[in-house]
Amino acid sequence: FLLYFAAINLIGFIEMYRDKKKSIKKQWRTPEARFFIIAAVFGGPGVLWGMYTFRHKTKHVKFTFGIPLIIIIQVALWYFLIRP
Repeated sequence: FLLYFAAINLIGFIEMYRDKKKSIKKQWRTPEARFFIIAAVFGGPGVLWGMYTFRHKTKHVKFTFGIPLIIIIQVALWYFLIRP
């Protein structure tokens, strides 16, 4: 699981970088849904890290609240599912 977690977060981070570069060059962009899908499959920290590292999508309310909300829900579910 740790290898998967590291990989999916790296993918989220790289996707943010790629989309930022595409936005600067006025090229075809990554669909916003892709970022939420990556976050939903435990890549939220990578997406969030990419958002603030590259200053990308940080003015979009659905990203500034949505991605952290996904992370919080996942942490809560993880806690309640593995709690003895």
